[in-house]
Amino acid sequence: MSEPMSASGDEIPRRETSHLIGSDRVEGTAVYDPSGNRLGSIETLMIDKVSGTVEYAVLSFGGFLGIGSSHYPLPWNKLRYDIGLGGYVVDVTEEQLRNAPSFQREETVDWSDAAWGEKVRGYYGPSPYGSRDGF
Repeated sequence: MSEPMSASGDEIPRRETSHLIGSDRVEGTAVYDPSGNRLGSIETLMIDKVSGTVEYAVLSFGGFLGIGSSHYPLPWNKLRYDIGLGGYVVDVTEEQLRNAPSFQREETVDWSDAAWGEKVRGYYGPSPYGSRDGF
C-alpha cells in the first residue's frame, strides 16, 4: 500500500506505535466476543470533533460480503485490543449484539439525536468517563 500524499505531493508517513494507531488501520479490524468468536469488523470510527476522542466503533455484522450487513455502534471504551487475536474484543455475545441498536448501510443516522445516543449508551451501559457528546 502506498503512503498517502499531502497537498504538496509529499508522502505522509504512516506511523503505528505500541499505543497509537491510524484510524485507517482500525477500519476493517476484526471484533470478537469474549470467547474469541468473530463477530464482524470495524466499518468506521465516530470521533468527537471537539475533544478528539473516539466515541464509537461502528461494527459491520451479518450479511454476506458486506451485503445485508447491519451496523452496530459500539462505545469505544467497551473494546479492548487483543494482541493474540489481532483484533478487538467486546464483552457482548452474538445474541446480545443482534438485539443491540443498529442501522442498515443505506440508512442515515442522526448522530446528534439525543434519543439515539441514549439508546446506544443505555444498551451497553454508561461510560466510566461520563457523556462526552453533550447529551
